[in-house]
Amino acid sequence: MVLDRLARLTDGLIALSAFIGTAGLIFVTGVIVADVVGRNMGLPLYGAQDLVTMTMVLIVFGGMALCDRTGGHIAVDILQPWFSDGLNRAIDVVAALLGAAIFAMIALAVWRSAALSQMLNLSTNLLRLPIAWFQYALVGLSLVSALALTLRGVITLLHGAPPAPWPGPEE
Repeated sequence: MVLDRLARLTDGLIALSAFIGTAGLIFVTGVIVADVVGRNMGLPLYGAQDLVTMTMVLIVFGGMALCDRTGGHIAVDILQPWFSDGLNRAIDVVAALLGAAIFAMIALAVWRSAALSQMLNLSTNLLRLPIAWFQYALVGLSLVSALALTLRGVITLLHGAPPAPWPGPEE
């Protein structure tokens, strides 16, 4: 019961982070198109590099949790047929929890860096966008990935199989 509620909450957060990443991708595409067209007319888009660089944080980390949820991370299964089901399950649990720990450590490190960026008032070169905003977004998106991986590890441990992947475009 509690696990089901947590799974629904996690799926909602994954969908939100994927939406943020998708919106960032659409935005970056528009910025690049406007910059290229503008350059051809002698009017490049001022600050395009700042916008693209900072939005890449949202694109990359916005899609991490969804990539895990759809089973899109790289998996090497050459030895899987020779291992017992219990060992394969243990490897899946450890891999998920290790991934969660890595994303949690990323979130902690970036949180500290964002506090420093805020204290020093760091910003992008041209548009003077505060870097801390994007760092805090990275923290939130990393925590969503950590939660998703933790949930996958717990469900695999308790039920013997990871949660069913979200259907992809080919299904």
